[in-house]
Amino acid sequence: MGSVYEDKIKMFYDEHMHEDEEIRYILKGAGYFDVRDVQDQWIRIEVEEGDLLILPPGIYHRFTVNQNNYINAMRLFRTEPKWTALNRGEDTDANKLREEYLKLRPQGFPDQMS
Repeated sequence: MGSVYEDKIKMFYDEHMHEDEEIRYILKGAGYFDVRDVQDQWIRIEVEEGDLLILPPGIYHRFTVNQNNYINAMRLFRTEPKWTALNRGEDTDANKLREEYLKLRPQGFPDQMS
């Protein structure tokens, strides 16, 4: 599929977080979002056509396609669009939204859609 596609897939597979929600609606195809659990182990979430996935700000995650090597996913935003991915590292671990995520994770997250 070309080097541009391969570079994009590799970029999505690098562990990262965002300072805003990552809201994805899967239009076609399928893939996997991997997220970290409380023991910092990976949990794999399969997404396919018609699925809606919402990841909170500050959660480390990565993405890859499945064996069919195709997905068409729409990114949705509740506020001003932000596309910045912050790769995991010491600076990101100290990010204010990462720290807030870690505080909220044990007790559950408030309903942000209301």
